[in-house]
Amino acid sequence: MDVTQIPFTNHIGIEYKDEGTLKLEPTEAVQNHIQSIHASAQFALAETQSGLFLQQAFPELVGKVAGVLHSSTVKYKNPATSSIYAVARLEVSEKEKFLSQLERKGRVGISITVELRDENEMITMVGTFDWFIHKI
Repeated sequence: MDVTQIPFTNHIGIEYKDEGTLKLEPTEAVQNHIQSIHASAQFALAETQSGLFLQQAFPELVGKVAGVLHSSTVKYKNPATSSIYAVARLEVSEKEKFLSQLERKGRVGISITVELRDENEMITMVGTFDWFIHKI
């Protein structure tokens, strides 16, 4: 699935920076009252990146599982006044645990950490996105 073609992500302008990395430009449509990228737009970028990351980390499961965001925790660090991009990560031990539990139970939770950075590598937001995944 091309996550940039989801109607909402397309609407706010999320696009690919590089293969597997998403970005968001500081357009008027996503600005807040202080001319930085709105917190909700940053959240959307990070949440979308976490879903894309799951597709990349587990390509063998695409089309075999469905996932929904269960919860998240975010912290905004600095104003995002220029283009921002998302970087996601998952501990190797979590990947093995995820696959094992999915095989045993057919459903599993997994947490993906995402950082948003601007053009100068300043972190604008850090978040943890907790997904619920089940076999279909």
